[in-house]
Amino acid sequence: MIVQGIIVDILNKRTFKGEIEVANGKIKSVQEKNHTVENYILPGFVDAHIHIESSMLVPSEFAKIAVTHGTVATVSDPHEIANVLGVKGVEFMIENGKKVPLKFNFGAPSCVPATSFESAGAIIDSNDIQKMMENPDIKYLAEMMNYPGVIYQDEEVLKKIAWAKHYNKPVDGHAPGLRGSDLDQYIAAGIYTDHECFTYDEALEKLQKGMKVIVREGSAAKNFEALIDLLPEHYKNMMFCSDDKHPDDLLVGHINQLCERAVAKGMDVFKILQVACINPVKHYNLDVGLLQENDNADFIVVEDLEKFNVLQTYINGELVAENRKSFIKHVEFDVLNNFNTEKKHIKDFEFHSSSEKIRVIEALDGELVTNEIEVDSLIQEGNLVSNTENDVLKMTVVNRYKNAEPSIAFIKNFGLKEGAIASSVGHDSHNIIAVGVSDEMICKAVNLLIENKGGICAVSNSEEKVVALPVAGIMSDQPATIIGKAYAELDAMAKEMGSKLRAPYMTLSFMALLVIPSLKLSDKGLFDGNSFQFTSLEIK
Repeated sequence: MIVQGIIVDILNKRTFKGEIEVANGKIKSVQEKNHTVENYILPGFVDAHIHIESSMLVPSEFAKIAVTHGTVATVSDPHEIANVLGVKGVEFMIENGKKVPLKFNFGAPSCVPATSFESAGAIIDSNDIQKMMENPDIKYLAEMMNYPGVIYQDEEVLKKIAWAKHYNKPVDGHAPGLRGSDLDQYIAAGIYTDHECFTYDEALEKLQKGMKVIVREGSAAKNFEALIDLLPEHYKNMMFCSDDKHPDDLLVGHINQLCERAVAKGMDVFKILQVACINPVKHYNLDVGLLQENDNADFIVVEDLEKFNVLQTYINGELVAENRKSFIKHVEFDVLNNFNTEKKHIKDFEFHSSSEKIRVIEALDGELVTNEIEVDSLIQEGNLVSNTENDVLKMTVVNRYKNAEPSIAFIKNFGLKEGAIASSVGHDSHNIIAVGVSDEMICKAVNLLIENKGGICAVSNSEEKVVALPVAGIMSDQPATIIGKAYAELDAMAKEMGSKLRAPYMTLSFMALLVIPSLKLSDKGLFDGNSFQFTSLEIK
């Protein structure tokens, strides 16, 4: 097979007319040759950190869409399914991913459960990590979210890192806002990446201290604008990632979008493409070709180096997508689940109090971090209730692994004027999380998910919609086109009910993410992410 075009030599920062000869899945030769083809040939894009589960698609369905955008590989942390199903869940992701051409590179989840302050469905300890590191299908130790455990030298945390080093596999970081001497200790433990930087200065300090910064632009957390100006000087130590990409967004684009945006800012295209295509392969030692002779034939053909409209995607010499059409076929698989709680009653969501002020989570659009604010209580018949006029809404996290009393908190900026929304995609432990204008509506939304053994839903005064997620309660068994459309309809319904958030369901899913400050809610109670301990809803 011969593919002609303008070849993009990223490392040598040049383009030339030529052709690529492919045989047996490898690049046999790359030669300069005059012709009339004006399309560009370059290495495929790599998402340097993603939780496939957050697309609500199993890997084989994710692959169908990702390849249409020129993505040939991902560095995938199966942390989400691991928190639900443990090692068995990780094995499901690996085996399902193997059945399609896209190169999923899965890590061993380092923090299952993410903290001891929430109920998860499984535990992965250092002995499990040892066994997983022996597996050649496991490429790295996934994000070490327990940075206090690293800094204070928790024995179990250090054992996990030691096993990764023993097998010469990278250790991924996760340290939002970590600076100064604490950052020095974190790096000294052998952790050299971070995708959680949300300010320019934080990312710059990490780069200057030898870390590689992964610029994240997902469906909820969007750090591209804050960090991209670091690229011209630090491109050798930067990568792109989505981290969490909801299905409707994935249908629109992937890493190709970040390249387009960076070029629009006037940045050097070769530096941008090194970040998007080369650096992840080098850092994680991926089995992904870089358009060199004898490499795997993993490359893409794009219309130009401005919009990056992907015309063709090749993986191991196989044409897997052309003109936004994917050639990856559907894969059959067994559905795994872990949903073991019974339906709730309206009274379960009451919180009786006489406190005049309450501690409230302030959600920030496009950020995983939250603020803690104090708000006047609204009490009816002794029960704390939502205050829709001031946009302070009741929220709950319900343990989905066993019957337990729901935890209660209040949140600002969801904006709902009626109804409730709920999701069993609730990072990291994936309990049910819901926000609504009344206890009745919250109860109705929670029970709708329990009936479906997982999903996302919206209930209003006149209708209810649900997208079932039967695979571990966090992924669909349907194709991306179906799930993407259904999700978009739910997103629109939440906004019709008053939400002003760009991605209300993605934002909702992170309100139980305890490892990101400041204030979050687990199934066990309101949690202060700065002091790393529970705190009180009531302010006495």
